[in-house]
Amino acid sequence: MPLICRVFIATSVDGFIARTDGSIDWLEQANAMVPPGEDCGSGAFMESADALVRGRNTFDTVHRVKPWPYGEKHVHVLSRSLSQLPDGCPPSVRLVQGGPAAAVAQAAVQGHHSLYVDGGLTIQAFLTAGHVSELIITVIPMLLGTGRPLFGPLPCDTRLRLVGPRSYEFGFVQCHYAVASEP
Repeated sequence: MPLICRVFIATSVDGFIARTDGSIDWLEQANAMVPPGEDCGSGAFMESADALVRGRNTFDTVHRVKPWPYGEKHVHVLSRSLSQLPDGCPPSVRLVQGGPAAAVAQAAVQGHHSLYVDGGLTIQAFLTAGHVSELIITVIPMLLGTGRPLFGPLPCDTRLRLVGPRSYEFGFVQCHYAVASEP
């Protein structure tokens, strides 16, 4: 079974995933409008992924969350500058020194089949390397004006096929895309 790499992320209407300083306070405020019991598909998505790949910046933010939100699910931390993980990391966290190809190779060796790719720069690197097979993007009804964009330059056009849209009564719109295999 080939390894698939999937993205599940929220963005503002103008395409930002965080403020310039990395803050996601705007997303936390928006999540307060979500009715109790509604997770916009994140629970099912997490169940379908047997490991995560996070960029170092995203990992640094999540590493501080107590209790650890991923249980025993493997988390591969992508970094070119770290030589070791910070103290206190769960044993399920692995450092990957290199890019997307190294992360995919490490995940395959560990027997993973479905990777949840997270973090703006990491998503951009996986897209550039041609490793992303699906994107589930939830658009939050907010304009930030500036911040960290979800997408950046790509070496060529990336065609997407809409698998399904979903809108929520509280204003979120979710689009599920498959990356088309033809150029």
